[in-house]
Amino acid sequence: MRAKMRIMGFRGAAVKPLNEDAAAELGAELLGEAIVFSVGGLCLYLEYARQAGQSRRREEEQAAALREMAAGLERMRAELDQLL
Repeated sequence: MRAKMRIMGFRGAAVKPLNEDAAAELGAELLGEAIVFSVGGLCLYLEYARQAGQSRRREEEQAAALREMAAGLERMRAELDQLL
């Protein structure tokens, strides 16, 4: 209960002790909420990492295509110079 009060922002409030059943229920509730928030945060992180990876791969593919076009242009210039 003290932890829940601290999370809610009450620092100096005196908390009377809970009975064992209420304490177990409150602890289970806090643990469940922590698990749900952790799973949600993990999903967000994994989606961000997936999107970042796709973006990085797309940029690498574009850079490779640009390099390939530049190499083709240089070959064509060399062939043109040979013809002239």
